[in-house]
Amino acid sequence: MNVSDFIDAHFRHFNAQAVRRAAIAYRRHLDEGGFMLLTIAGAMSTAEAGRYLAEMIAKDKVHAICCTGANLEEDVFNLIGHELYKQIPDYRDLTPQQEAELAAQGFNRVTDTCIPEDEVMRHIDAVFTEEIRSADARGQRLFPHEVFYRLLRSGVLADKYQIDPDHSWLVAAAEKNLPMFVPGWEDSTLGNTYAARLIDGGLAGVARLKDGIDYMLELSQWYQSTSREHSIGFFQIGGGIAGDFPICVVPMIARDLHREVPLWGYFCQICDSTTSYGSYSGAAPNEKITWGKLGVDTPKFVIESDATIVMPLICAYVLGW
Repeated sequence: MNVSDFIDAHFRHFNAQAVRRAAIAYRRHLDEGGFMLLTIAGAMSTAEAGRYLAEMIAKDKVHAICCTGANLEEDVFNLIGHELYKQIPDYRDLTPQQEAELAAQGFNRVTDTCIPEDEVMRHIDAVFTEEIRSADARGQRLFPHEVFYRLLRSGVLADKYQIDPDHSWLVAAAEKNLPMFVPGWEDSTLGNTYAARLIDGGLAGVARLKDGIDYMLELSQWYQSTSREHSIGFFQIGGGIAGDFPICVVPMIARDLHREVPLWGYFCQICDSTTSYGSYSGAAPNEKITWGKLGVDTPKFVIESDATIVMPLICAYVLGW
């Protein structure tokens, strides 16, 4: 029995049923000519989401991505530094002193995985900054993801790959020139170091990278042009800015620009956050109807579970594994 048949046979109730129904609707949305925007929050890149998302991108099951700055860079960190990572399966048992010892060893912990700062983060920072200078010398002002696209296409990092590049979702996205939106990029390691270079003069005279407002302008243009021919679905992993930013483009176009635009044609969110204590990340899809983001008849799914468990299953179903 393959994965898809297993899901059909056994995912019958509660969150399991939501997984199956969301996957069936995802596949139907694509079969009817729809496109899908995927949003990536949390620590999915460090959790090696590229092992299944890369094929989703390569096989045209994902048509655009909105992600946090951390997920953007951490896919590349994993690509060139995976063998240098330190795994901490019992991370919940770490004492503050053990955390301090990891820091003293040059590690930055992301849940159960520690990323070495000097060998990985600082190396990428150096080539990333150099690519910004090179683009500026050519009179080009880039988005952060475009800098990565150029680095990956140039091959400058290829001799440092420590995993199969077919397991990097950003390599797949660069090969497809996938539309990419990275709001709040400054909330990331490279975003921090980029700000530091602006403060200390390391990038004096160099045009600044495009920012969140530029991303919203780009997203607005993409949504309006694409939705003329394709219904666009919205698949959200986690919450936060990766999901909140792109879903707002529809009411912005409709209510602020006063232009006719279709609502999102599909919605699914994988999240274990609740709506209590002001947690918008756990807001139910129906709330989005009042904001002009989703319609009454939009297929809507909420899967309250761990995305590192659920997302590979949904991708397997959509890919027909």
